Amino acid sequence: MTSITIGVVDDHPLFREGVTRSLSEISDFAVVGEGASSDDAAMIASTSRPDIMLLDVSMPGGGLSAIVDVLTRSPTTKVLMLTVSEEVDTLLAALQRGAMGYVLKGVGSRGLAEAIQTVLSGSRYISPTMSTKVMESSLHGSAPDKNNLTPREREVMDLVSQGLSNKHIGLRLNLQEKTVKHHMTQILSKLGVSNRTEAALQWRERQ
Repeated sequence: MTSITIGVVDDHPLFREGVTRSLSEISDFAVVGEGASSDDAAMIASTSRPDIMLLDVSMPGGGLSAIVDVLTRSPTTKVLMLTVSEEVDTLLAALQRGAMGYVLKGVGSRGLAEAIQTVLSGSRYISPTMSTKVMESSLHGSAPDKNNLTPREREVMDLVSQGLSNKHIGLRLNLQEKTVKHHMTQILSKLGVSNRTEAALQWRERQ
């Protein structure tokens, strides 16, 4: 099986080394580049074209600006922010620039691996803490558009609106039940609702 290649860019050497070591111990993961700045991220993207690029927000050159540089040089790379910033505006700015995920640095190696797999599947991953903040923020803004959902999330919602459980949705879409649960967390946040029943009702109204 081909290894999943990963670039790790963070200006804190000990943290970066810890992440690299943890990922290298996971089967099928291979760290192909390390750096400490946006310039390093661009270079890794150009030379290694990793499947995943982990970027810190606060580093020389700026993690947010690095997103565009990375995707310009390697369009197939999925960018996953790994940061201590819990600012909703920072999260939204990262997603607007093309990041596929936003993970807080308190995550364990298993959680980070799950985030990487989710992003590789084409779905966004947002740390649960940040999903809650986005949902709370959305209560004071305009209603989220269903078009913000990824193609996979729309498939899940089509089946939710038909009354299928997470288990049966997983069987239908060939996904693990925990992956479906994660998709539901993202969907509830984006639609600004608190449960799957409200989501299904809102989904039917928007068809």
